Amino acid sequence: MPAQNAEILFHGGRVFCAATGIDGVGGVLVRGDRIVASGADASAAASASCEVRDFPNALLLPGLVDLHAHPAREGSKYGVDPDAEFLPRGVTTVMSQGDAGANNWDRFRDTTAEACRTRVRMAINLAASGETSRVGCFEDLDDADVDACVRTIESGGELIWGIAVNASRFCCGESDPREVFRRGLEAAERTERPLLYGMRQSDDWSFEEQMALLRPGDVVTYCFRPEPEGLVAGGRVPDVFRQARDRGIVFDLGHGWTSFDYPTAEAAIRDGFPPDTISTDSYAKHLGAEPPHSLARTMSKVLAAGMEERAVLTAVTDRPARALGLAGEIGTLAPGACADLTLLEWKDDVGPLVDTRENVRPGGGWEAVCTVRAGDVIR
Repeated sequence: MPAQNAEILFHGGRVFCAATGIDGVGGVLVRGDRIVASGADASAAASASCEVRDFPNALLLPGLVDLHAHPAREGSKYGVDPDAEFLPRGVTTVMSQGDAGANNWDRFRDTTAEACRTRVRMAINLAASGETSRVGCFEDLDDADVDACVRTIESGGELIWGIAVNASRFCCGESDPREVFRRGLEAAERTERPLLYGMRQSDDWSFEEQMALLRPGDVVTYCFRPEPEGLVAGGRVPDVFRQARDRGIVFDLGHGWTSFDYPTAEAAIRDGFPPDTISTDSYAKHLGAEPPHSLARTMSKVLAAGMEERAVLTAVTDRPARALGLAGEIGTLAPGACADLTLLEWKDDVGPLVDTRENVRPGGGWEAVCTVRAGDVIR
């Protein structure tokens, strides 16, 4: 942790914060682990002994928030070390999609959630074993243990944001996805927690029925899969998804290894339905990828797909912070907020921007050049 009275003034070529409306030349003054001032006049609040760090070519943002990924140092077949794979690449807060369940939550808490410098939150797996099996986590329906899930959430406090329920064919196997969902919803209602939900294909279970079961604050992820799994049908976004968004359902990107398709993303954005939040679904299979699979690179891909730049920046800062219930503490440069900062530079030579089906789009991309977590300069 930084010294309580240590001051650092970070200058960027552009400072952006959707939560406060800042967008222009300026800086952010940090004292200890808190933001003291931000914007064009931040330097006026600095003391004579303040350290100054200049990044004239960088975009200075609140620390990036990855709403769907797999931070886990052990115990998950998908897990990666968040301090090695997320924090140096600009992500200061990341949520685990079901890496642990009731049976291995304690170990996840001790080795990852409470041990990492990265802020880690959990969408706990309804399956008590978490992501430890070689097959889908709900193939054994007995593992979808509502009582065990509820007890774990009640003991986990603020570290457990909600419940991960993936109704896909892979995760459910021969189990009935409707029953899996019913159990997840029961646990969510008993604990007053939201769901992080992966949809079932529409030819197995209509999207109308699935959306009708979701509640305000629930998050639908993998939204840019191609038909029949994603949000686009015949080049348009059906009204059922617009109605769900109007009711307060959040739609998350969830890039992953198979879940970002340029034609789908471009059609949805063109039809006025960009994602609310942008996430990587980064996991072990991405380790060693060149170029690295990062949130900054995923942002660049969505920008190339036609999403407006301010909306992209909001979808990795203010919007996921609100979804996590952490608005005011993260995702903002407001005075008093935690001093989580990310500085990105635009690079023209980042390599091709490729979706999960080998479609390529031209353009450069963002790369993190500095991350600050609770006042500590990571890189």
